Amino acid sequence: MNVPAELRYSKDHEWIKVEGETALVGITDFAQSQLGDIVFVDVPTVGETIGQHEVFGTIEAVKTVSDAFLPVGGEILQFNESLNDDPAKVNKDPYGEGWIVEIRISDPAELESLLSAEDYAKLIG
Repeated sequence: MNVPAELRYSKDHEWIKVEGETALVGITDFAQSQLGDIVFVDVPTVGETIGQHEVFGTIEAVKTVSDAFLPVGGEILQFNESLNDDPAKVNKDPYGEGWIVEIRISDPAELESLLSAEDYAKLIG
């Protein structure tokens, strides 16, 4: 499994990449492999402020629908619109073109509660 060292991870299998006051959020390589072929990503929360570990959207795979949780609280600034045309980007490139939302972090201290790449790798075994 691919677990980039520069990211932080939630126990719910989301990753966050902080870029100044904003951050990109997506699901991990492990999560996409467990879900299987992703066919739709729904994020009805753009423009809303969501708390840490709250649901910001859903990810639909061929056989299941899974909630997506925000690793830290923040305002959902934008949804990765390219996923409307090609939701499989989440499978193909979960840490790159498959990012799901960009957020403005409410409380940067919440980042400290997330897992390092090393700790996340231990979690998924």
